[in-house]
Amino acid sequence: MSRPAGVLLTLCLSMPLLAAGAEPVLVLHGGAGVERKDLSPAEETAARAALRQALLSGHRALAAGKPALEAVTAAITVLEDDPTFNAGKGAVFTHDGRNELDASLMDGASLKAGAVAGVQRVRNPILLAEAVMQHSPHVMMVGQGAEAFAATQGISLVDPSYFRTEKRWQQLQRALKEEAAGQAHADLETARHFGTVGAVALDAQGHLAAGTSTGGMTNKRYGRVGDSPIIGAGTYANATCAVSGTGWGEYYIRTAAAYDICARMQYLKQGPVEAGRAVINERIPALGGDGGAIVLAADGRAATPFNTQGMYRGWIGADGVPHVAIFADEPLPLPGQ
Repeated sequence: MSRPAGVLLTLCLSMPLLAAGAEPVLVLHGGAGVERKDLSPAEETAARAALRQALLSGHRALAAGKPALEAVTAAITVLEDDPTFNAGKGAVFTHDGRNELDASLMDGASLKAGAVAGVQRVRNPILLAEAVMQHSPHVMMVGQGAEAFAATQGISLVDPSYFRTEKRWQQLQRALKEEAAGQAHADLETARHFGTVGAVALDAQGHLAAGTSTGGMTNKRYGRVGDSPIIGAGTYANATCAVSGTGWGEYYIRTAAAYDICARMQYLKQGPVEAGRAVINERIPALGGDGGAIVLAADGRAATPFNTQGMYRGWIGADGVPHVAIFADEPLPLPGQ
């Protein structure tokens, strides 16, 4: 039976529009808050190399015609395995001297999502978040329950000592001394400079995905969980945009930062630069927070807003050439700009 023209028009308008002719692209971050004085030349070189490696890993997935979701997990896995960043190996320590890891992943085409929080033995939390999304009826799992599920899924579990690095241990010792000296919120102030990692991707089918992984904040207590594993706060993707955030998580949760950026793009028709600036450079600082984000639109336009002295960031397009930057005064021309 044929449908009335008005019904057909309504159906067409309600369907998400894929980016016509948009080429695959991957954008990633390794955390906001980085400052030149905190990086030795060797550390800076290592960070840039790791960003390039992660971009190339994600690009291989996109070039092979795989979905955006696979490109995101491929890129984030590289960063989780690199001790330069606060995710996976090299994660920061809690007040009690443990590493508690969080991650989330979202598929913009289906709105499926998976997240884990407070895991201590999962080598690559982003892969467990993917397993939660793909192989369970749930969105988020935490702690020992998440690790029990990981064992059923063949996700690599390691001894907690795997995540330890001396640099992160010493950062905890300094935070504990500041706290003992009565400096208010010393743990939060110290932790501002240690970054979450994340990636957003657009694949050849015009589908978007986003993912984020973190060790949280140095000296955190009481099972604190930030924005990274919370869908809509640190990670969000739909047919219009994909976002991964990095920064002071409490403020990203309170502003539903990742979703707010996408909502501005979807309903207000703002571009990624305008939407990202409104949330990252205006709303969050107005409340007292700081940080950054990566934003990718379905037409391939991208933005990397941040309000700190630097943010590890980069992107790669169909030509397979990685582009990376760290500090605020470094130019990084982005797709669509």
